[in-house]
Amino acid sequence: MSENATVNPSKLLVVVTSLPSLEAAKGLARALVEAHLAACVQIQPGMTSIYRWEGKLCEEPEVLLSAKTTQAKWLENCAFIQKAHPYDVPEILAFEPEQYDQQYGKWVESEVNLKS
Repeated sequence: MSENATVNPSKLLVVVTSLPSLEAAKGLARALVEAHLAACVQIQPGMTSIYRWEGKLCEEPEVLLSAKTTQAKWLENCAFIQKAHPYDVPEILAFEPEQYDQQYGKWVESEVNLKS
């Protein structure tokens, strides 16, 4: 989300990042759910990323993590992932689903709004 985007605090977001291992992904997923920053986190191992880093072409196995949250939690999620992530410059992307089941949306909102 850009800084100029209008925020609808209850609108769903899917926050995506990639990690170097299944263990790292599980650790971050659990931490996001325990901190009530995400209602659900899905982990997809078996991905390969090809990218340029510090002038070198790299190819590494990675694990994709997608966290279901709300727009109201975007900045907290971003800061939390940046702090907990093992990469110097982690990929942190957010997507707004155009449509989603209303009951699921209410569940996500209730989970991320719980107090620890």
